[in-house]
Amino acid sequence: MSNNHPNTAAEEDRTANFYITESYKTIRTNLQFSLAAAEDKKVTAVTSYEPNAGKSITTANVAITMAQTGAHVLLIDGDMRNASQHKIFGVTNTNGLSKLLSGLSKPDDTSFFRSVRPNLDLLPAGPIPPNPSELLCSKNMKKLLDALREAYDFIFVDCPPVGVISDTLSLLSNAPNVVIVVRQRQTRHDDIKHSIEKIRAVGGVLLGVVITDVADSDSIFGGRYGRYGKYGKYGKYGKYGRYGKYDKYSAYAKSGEMHYIGSSQANTQPEVK
Repeated sequence: MSNNHPNTAAEEDRTANFYITESYKTIRTNLQFSLAAAEDKKVTAVTSYEPNAGKSITTANVAITMAQTGAHVLLIDGDMRNASQHKIFGVTNTNGLSKLLSGLSKPDDTSFFRSVRPNLDLLPAGPIPPNPSELLCSKNMKKLLDALREAYDFIFVDCPPVGVISDTLSLLSNAPNVVIVVRQRQTRHDDIKHSIEKIRAVGGVLLGVVITDVADSDSIFGGRYGRYGKYGKYGKYGKYGRYGKYDKYSAYAKSGEMHYIGSSQANTQPEVK
């Protein structure tokens, strides 16, 4: 007797992939509207308040989804202390942003990985420099971004957690647009508030907030979606522990403090095909 039960593992996987893809397409659409109203319509920094919020995989998937429109997109790993984009896309990190900004290499094809996905190029972080914060606000960073704006339709910069170190705030003098990634049941409302305050204090422009690890325990999305490496190179952050449930971010958005642009499932590999 054949088994026609619809809830097979393969069907659940296909359904999950569909919803993941659609979630990122929604984020893409909302981000396009936000950028249309921004002064800088090309460069977007993506950060979070704390480590392990799903920031880097969210940045990768948003960049992939934007490239699927036919736009020419560049993804920059600006988290020079704890680089991850080269791991996500399976490339080396020998050259990259740190060497470009330090004057140790030139902006040629040895620094960039072309077409890591269709229409998407990657500039990895490169070796860990002694002064990441200073490099991100340097004249060399401004010159680099000015040149890249001429070559790309959209540029996404994966930045360190804004609640941990000042690197992201340093970048905002050269690229003010920011998207904050928050993780459901982990990131606290006060963390979001402090992130927004820090960003606005240096003239940053908040484009919106993406919530990751959104899951209904009764659906196929329930459970935990992968582990992220610890930000050991930043030192000790203390214990985050249990924060309780913070499912109602929409209510916080209604206060006018943040603009909700989408939600996604957190993972460790690019999910958008």
